[in-house]
Amino acid sequence: MIRNQWYVVLESHEVRNKPVGVTRLGEKLVFWRDSRGMVHCLADPCIHRGAALSAGECIGDHVRCPFHGLEFDGTGRCRVIPANGATKPVPETFVAPAYATHEEHGFIWIFFGTDPGDTRPEFFDGLEHHSRLTLVDPWKTHYSRAMENQLDVAHLAFVHRKSIGRGWKTVSDGPRLTWTHPNRFRVDVYNRHENGEPAKLPKDVPEKPANTQHLDLIFPNLWQNYLTDKLRIVVAFVPVDNENNLLYLRLYQKFLTIPLLSSLFNRLFMPMNVKILHEDRRVVETQVPKVSGPDTGEKLFMADMPIAQYRKRRKELQES
Repeated sequence: MIRNQWYVVLESHEVRNKPVGVTRLGEKLVFWRDSRGMVHCLADPCIHRGAALSAGECIGDHVRCPFHGLEFDGTGRCRVIPANGATKPVPETFVAPAYATHEEHGFIWIFFGTDPGDTRPEFFDGLEHHSRLTLVDPWKTHYSRAMENQLDVAHLAFVHRKSIGRGWKTVSDGPRLTWTHPNRFRVDVYNRHENGEPAKLPKDVPEKPANTQHLDLIFPNLWQNYLTDKLRIVVAFVPVDNENNLLYLRLYQKFLTIPLLSSLFNRLFMPMNVKILHEDRRVVETQVPKVSGPDTGEKLFMADMPIAQYRKRRKELQES
């Protein structure tokens, strides 16, 4: 995992008025909302005897351990130890590991580090007025493998030959990659039929207008397929551990604005996205090693340039 980054880990509706225990980024975590509705995140095992805080309850702004009633605030400080009596101060060493949280766009992020400072997570622009529908899909592979698959422009004709890859466009000109931020880039795809000419170099393919179909990646775990301004696919690749991740697949559209029709369109359109996703999953889950990186020993070719750039930047962030 990359430290000191904001990771999408849950959807907002998954944390309500009870503690929620999940495994994310290889750690057991507990989430809860305080009396104002703000989300907090701590390590789930209680620092006293290791019981799961997520099996406890919310008491005002605190989460209470089910074993001995210790109460923790959102910073991880233990505020109550019933066995010591109400008047005895809690030792300052009773502090649970805590992660800063951010909630926006119906997602919950955590900062996988110690101090986010004044940083905030990034998200894709122009989605405020779209309706959306989310599906959560488990994959038995590391999130990096699942994520880089969405940058693989050469697999379409083979993995998706009966869906989005129909037409047998096996040659990948380019592709063209543009860094729009130190932790964000855009990929323009130029697949075509075999005509006897070698694939064009990235420098030889034309720049596409901003509002045409392209792929968009935000480190550490967000990806977008920008189909049109009115239709987008967004995926949050949520790390569970080194062999599992969850894909939070979202359909965004604003073709239809009437709520009932909009909801119906989303539900009718989503099965096709799931079908495409599972075509990918069948293959990606067979890749070894499970964790991607520049030292896997794989032999990449020109169309893999977005994957190579993803791996390079990911390693830079890990080392920094």
